[in-house]
Amino acid sequence: MKLLLEIKDDKAAFIMELLKNFKFVKTKPLTPYKAEVLEGVKQAVEEMKLINEGKLKGIPAKQLLDEL
Repeated sequence: MKLLLEIKDDKAAFIMELLKNFKFVKTKPLTPYKAEVLEGVKQAVEEMKLINEGKLKGIPAKQLLDEL
């Protein structure tokens, strides 16, 4: 199982050290770029969920391509 944790910067070193002491846990911090990309994907998924529920209006793909 993979988990993504959001930890305050001043506590991150402590949590990383704690997790390293468990042989069954592997840790790998995200780069700022990867964290930003992940946040963008998360936001896109939430918007798609709202569009599918009818709570947010989407735009047709053709209109999106025409804007490019």
